[in-house]
Amino acid sequence: MSGDQSPVPSPCIGLCQMDADSGLCRGCLRTLDEIVQWSGADDEFKRAVWAEIRRRAAMIHFD
Repeated sequence: MSGDQSPVPSPCIGLCQMDADSGLCRGCLRTLDEIVQWSGADDEFKRAVWAEIRRRAAMIHFD
């Protein structure tokens, strides 16, 4: 997160692999659109994505 002025950290853990069935990254549970928008997004968007990640984590289990 070096150089990032946002108080909302990126959920990226460096395991960037899109799951074809769910359309989510297996590492951070974001959609491709969320990943692309992240760097230019405001904190409200980022907090909403984090809320979705928590919801997805409770529902989705990759093999």
